[in-house]
Amino acid sequence: MFIGAQVSLYPMTSGFVDVITSSLGALDPYRSDLRIETDDVSTLMVGAPAPLIDGMRDLFAAAARQPEHVTMHVTLSRGCPGEPDDPSCRCDVLTEAQSLPLDERIARARQAVADAPVLGVGIDLQFSLYVLGQDRHMDEIYGCIEFLKDSGTFFRSKNFCTRLRGDAGATFEAVRQAFLRFGPAEGHVTIDLTASANSPSLS
Repeated sequence: MFIGAQVSLYPMTSGFVDVITSSLGALDPYRSDLRIETDDVSTLMVGAPAPLIDGMRDLFAAAARQPEHVTMHVTLSRGCPGEPDDPSCRCDVLTEAQSLPLDERIARARQAVADAPVLGVGIDLQFSLYVLGQDRHMDEIYGCIEFLKDSGTFFRSKNFCTRLRGDAGATFEAVRQAFLRFGPAEGHVTIDLTASANSPSLS
């Protein structure tokens, strides 16, 4: 399986270079487990979901600890049929998750969010889950929405997406659980995500 993300960080300040470069140190603990390639538009991160999503979380949390408004846009993908399998992307949770009925997957996802580390960084986040190439894809999406509404991170529903709010640890864990526990283990599943912190519109 191939699991990866295209990640773009947008600090809303003239000193954006300093914000980005100082935040990139948060990826250092994960570099040995991820393939990271950067160009002028985004950064590709490829690897297993644990270091992949932890790395994205810590990158955004580092930027959000600074006073400037910052956003991050992410496209997450697993199981894309157009990509070669990558052994670094192995994820036992996917196989385990799909052996369980939907209600059990929802319960385990809730518990994972409850157990998430507290980073002390409040963020807002919205995302959309896309379960591709499956006849009963809406069952998986509705199950994911049910989980999110009882996850402790749910803020509100919006057209085409779900809005989360809370500590970066819990909100990114909610995204991880949505990505891993809903949709077929060997199927193509994507998430489109935008995170925001320190927005002046919340003042």
